[in-house]
Amino acid sequence: MQCEEIRELIAAGIPGSEVVVTGDGTHFEATVVTPAFEGKSILEQHRMVYATLGDRMQSEIHALSIRSYTPQQWDQARRLRVT
Repeated sequence: MQCEEIRELIAAGIPGSEVVVTGDGTHFEATVVTPAFEGKSILEQHRMVYATLGDRMQSEIHALSIRSYTPQQWDQARRLRVT
């Protein structure tokens, strides 16, 4: 599975999200920013992302690291990286 395929699945499954996926073909890292994460725990956010990938997590994707943010958290994280 390719990074772009994973990005498209996550973006389609969580409308209004911004998604970046990197990886080597079996191990991937996804950064997902969406207002849909507001008020949800990290576990709930990650479950939302995994749900967009369905059975692919058991077959085509060996490992997926997720960084999930609300838009406000993302802005704050970006500011901290700049300073």
